[in-house]
Amino acid sequence: MNDTIDRQKHEIRFERRLDASPEDAFDAWTQPEQVTAWWDPTGAPLVACAIDLRPRGAFRFVTADHAPPFEGTYELIDRPRCLRFQALGAVGVVTFEPRDHGTLMEVSIRCASNEHFETFLKLGVDQGTRITLDNLARHLGSRSPGSSASRSAVTSP
Repeated sequence: MNDTIDRQKHEIRFERRLDASPEDAFDAWTQPEQVTAWWDPTGAPLVACAIDLRPRGAFRFVTADHAPPFEGTYELIDRPRCLRFQALGAVGVVTFEPRDHGTLMEVSIRCASNEHFETFLKLGVDQGTRITLDNLARHLGSRSPGSSASRSAVTSP
């Protein structure tokens, strides 16, 4: 696990080694039934999760605590290597690289300005994302290898 805050680049970076293939890790990010199980930092399942997995397709994740939904738009979908999206005025990039019978996942969140970046830090985006990614690692560890199949990536919001 390697997490960094780069104030010069207005970027928060996370690294996780996952006990899953890049395909399974990618699917965990893009299949609503899986995202629902790990996204909320509290560990509670999402109340709603909608994913339109295509460039310019939207996603919307709703937590049980009545916080504003996490919403965004996909810019790049390159299964199983990369996802890039915009959300909350920032650009998120998730990469998946085969490594040691598993996957090295890197996640970056880049803000457009120093003010935006500092707001993210004050809101605890770094801490919440860290917990969420740890949830994902546990989620993938609890699944059998190759258990994800291609399924529709849309549920009702």
